[in-house]
Amino acid sequence: MTVDVVVDIAKATLWNIIITSAPVLLVSLVVGLLISIFQTATSIQEQTLTFVPKILAIFLSLMLLGEWMLNNMSDFMVELWNNFSVYIG
Repeated sequence: MTVDVVVDIAKATLWNIIITSAPVLLVSLVVGLLISIFQTATSIQEQTLTFVPKILAIFLSLMLLGEWMLNNMSDFMVELWNNFSVYIG
């Protein structure tokens, strides 16, 4: 296995991590931003106010996108295992 192959595997792995985690992170970001705007508009400075809505939004997004995320990770692992003979050869 050459250095180029290792770099390609690492690049594909990082890209897969970014693509798989992006929807949940974006949901968390949007909910946090909306709660921050609400807190600013109402002058409520309760730090725990963002926790419950964010947890619920992340839970909902995992329920909706969990199958896609699992399929994405599984497909990547299957591709790695199918090319295993190329990597050690």
